[in-house]
Amino acid sequence: MKRGTGRKRKIEEPLGPRKYVLLIGDGMGDFFLKELGGKTPLEVALTPGMDFIASYGEIGACQTIPHGMNPGSDVAIMGLLGYPPEEKYTGRGPIEAAARGVDLKPEDVAYRCNLVTLRFEGKDLIMEDYSAGHISTEEAMELINSINLKASTDKIEIIPGVSYRHILLWRGGSGGLHTYPPHDLLGQNVWFAFQSYDEEPYLKEFILKAIEILEKHPINQRRKLENKRPANAIWPWGQGRMPDLEKFNEKWGLTGGVISAVDLIKGLAVLCGLRVIEVPGVTGYIDTNFEGKVDYAIEALKEVDFMLIHVEAPDEAGHEGNLELKIKAIDEFDRRVVRYFLERIPEVTNNYRILVCCDHLTPIPIRTHSTKPVPWAIFDSAKDKEKKREGKFCEKVAYESKLFFSSGPALFEYFIERKPPLKGELFS
Repeated sequence: MKRGTGRKRKIEEPLGPRKYVLLIGDGMGDFFLKELGGKTPLEVALTPGMDFIASYGEIGACQTIPHGMNPGSDVAIMGLLGYPPEEKYTGRGPIEAAARGVDLKPEDVAYRCNLVTLRFEGKDLIMEDYSAGHISTEEAMELINSINLKASTDKIEIIPGVSYRHILLWRGGSGGLHTYPPHDLLGQNVWFAFQSYDEEPYLKEFILKAIEILEKHPINQRRKLENKRPANAIWPWGQGRMPDLEKFNEKWGLTGGVISAVDLIKGLAVLCGLRVIEVPGVTGYIDTNFEGKVDYAIEALKEVDFMLIHVEAPDEAGHEGNLELKIKAIDEFDRRVVRYFLERIPEVTNNYRILVCCDHLTPIPIRTHSTKPVPWAIFDSAKDKEKKREGKFCEKVAYESKLFFSSGPALFEYFIERKPPLKGELFS
């Protein structure tokens, strides 16, 4: 009879089903700011959840925006889902139209349509607010309904969305205009951008009628009395025809779902056949239902292989140029999404990979999106048992890393293990 060694054998828990989770803090990345002593909001924010992922896993940078393309979430997240935007992207409008269930024929064009606040300064027309003071959905619905009642035709109408975000549908219309995202024009004289609509008189006439209706509407009169910014104009942009995306399950062999407050992300899900999971109380702002997103994701992961949770709040704070709010939004994303998710995922499986990243930078100094690479970090519960570094999830550490992906699809393929392990090389 053999004697025991006196050592206890470590019993490994059997691995559960493999799950892949992508957590996106929209626009979290930033520039190195003088007011923060040369640090970024991510560096000074309290982020033990993301820091854990960076410390025990891998951290690097990714060029999510292809050269020459607009640095928007539409382009970036299409890539982060594994679809090359250089080949598949047709415009933001049709993606958001898909989220609203709009039936676009091949000859139809969909524009993203913001409710905005414009003001005159002498002869200058200033873009005061791209969101009309983050107008409530209830107020926005009433305004859009008034426009459609008085100005829509059998060819052109506005499909109501959430808050300031809506869709202008032009049946048989033109997609050839050069339009400008209103968040890129904050505080600027926008006559040059507004005059671009002159190339399509039919569209311009509709815009002018809408402005006349909005200016006189009781909701805007009340908002002015309450010192709130009126939604006194519509701003169509990001137009295009419906794109063709291969179904996610057919392309990657994974079932999946998406949780987001914004139509853009929901539309991408619809187009590639991912489940859109609706969560009560999500707003796309700092007051969103953070924990609810995690709760619904955990339930969905009992059935699907892949889950994307998207949080818009840091991006909105960046557009506002509100440094304090952006840091708070990052804190909330880490505490109420990342850390909460790490606490709850063992209810489903102990075999998972988490990718945390931003889609693009939304730097405070410029109040719009940047094409610079974004930081990312991946934790693999089946492999990453020991701490690899005292890591902070931030731009500085990511940019110093040798792990760099030249595109969103390349990072996604590595994340879902369709590419070999990294060896400190550049991947494209």
